[in-house]
Amino acid sequence: MEISYFAIIIGAIFVNNVVLAQFLGICPFLGVSSKVETSLGMAAAVTFVMALTAVVAWSIQTFILDPLGIGYMQTIVFILVIAALVQMVEIMLKKVSPSLYQALGIFLPLITTNCAVLGVAILMIQKEFNLLQSVTYSVSTALGFGLALVLFAGIRERLELDGVPAALKGTPIALITAAILAMAFMGFSGLV
Repeated sequence: MEISYFAIIIGAIFVNNVVLAQFLGICPFLGVSSKVETSLGMAAAVTFVMALTAVVAWSIQTFILDPLGIGYMQTIVFILVIAALVQMVEIMLKKVSPSLYQALGIFLPLITTNCAVLGVAILMIQKEFNLLQSVTYSVSTALGFGLALVLFAGIRERLELDGVPAALKGTPIALITAAILAMAFMGFSGLV
């Protein structure tokens, strides 16, 4: 059965949101989501890395790993691909936008270990998507990641202005907010 591109997009952004439904990429979700501006930068970097990873990972899987019968090397090869792409993004951001590079700080190199990026690369192969479907799925998943990141950052910025009890300030209220946001996104799965 051929899945439509619209279904891939809506499914990846809302129904199976990588952060709020699949719980992948929690580290940058909690770490970078204190300001909307920083969240947008991280979302853009992750989108770029995921799109490139989709093309490279699909090509490697299709033209190298499968023909040679070494599909079991998939995880190691994909990690190396992601690490190389993140290094490229890091170098580009350092030249193009030093302020964003500084704002993302340690979380930029941590995209390498972001399980969402690796998870998407493996899932697109498991779902047997063609190249265009893989890129659509990866970009849509990254947009869903960005949506969750920006929504959470906006809520956290608003909570800083409100009177949150002292016992809940910081991480506790962030985790409670993330849980409520995840429950809201889980409601989308009932629509399918």
